[in-house]
Amino acid sequence: MKSAIQIPVWICLGMISLLSSCGNVKDVLLFEELKASADTSYVARSRSYTPTFKPDDYVKIVITSQNPEDAIPYNLQLGLTTMATNNGYYNGIPSNGGYLVDSLGIVHLPIIGPLKLGGLNRMQAVDSVLKLLDGHLENPTVQMQIQNFKVTVLGDVRAPGTFKIPNERITILEALGLCGGLNITANLKEVLVIRNEGNSDETYRVDLTSSETLLSPVYYLDQNDVVYVEPNKARRIDSTVWFKMGHFFISISSVVASLIIVAFT
Repeated sequence: MKSAIQIPVWICLGMISLLSSCGNVKDVLLFEELKASADTSYVARSRSYTPTFKPDDYVKIVITSQNPEDAIPYNLQLGLTTMATNNGYYNGIPSNGGYLVDSLGIVHLPIIGPLKLGGLNRMQAVDSVLKLLDGHLENPTVQMQIQNFKVTVLGDVRAPGTFKIPNERITILEALGLCGGLNITANLKEVLVIRNEGNSDETYRVDLTSSETLLSPVYYLDQNDVVYVEPNKARRIDSTVWFKMGHFFISISSVVASLIIVAFT
């Protein structure tokens, strides 16, 4: 009777290490805990969001009235410059027709003069302009839009990039969808959101496997937010030189073991 082939212990350990690096299935499923719950209040309580104007926002403001000619002096005169775009995001200077919000949160409108926008949402800002126009224009209307509302998604995603958001409303899940979704090696429990708050940058950690994400202050993204998706532990280990060398030696050992089995059978 032929003796049994003895597989080197270090090969077995290597195989065990590879198997152990596989993540728990619960760590790759979004909102896993929500599936076992009938609580739908998470969604209902997370739907209130209105962006506010911040310094360095580029705001388009259009004023009209019942008599269009009367409103012309109140609007910024458009230039002829055209800007190249990349995936909907303006390269360099934003598009024409907007006002830059300065460090004090103020814009300077024709005839009206300085207007405080910082900290106001769209409805509050429109009301402020309408009050200033009262008695000057007949039935005025005001439209406002942030021209440079954008978010950036980086890390372990399929197509990282910077994306312009035309409707000024986007969730972290929608942002991840814009970049093609997460890679299977992404760490759903450690998603980092970097947000500018005044004179400093604040960081938030989001666990996408938890329903608490729906209640997070960064569930709705603000303009200029940066989302970074960390790779999971297995991906980080796999990217190291020693782990790649281990793969190489395990592959060589597998070939040698196969040849030995063939030779003794």
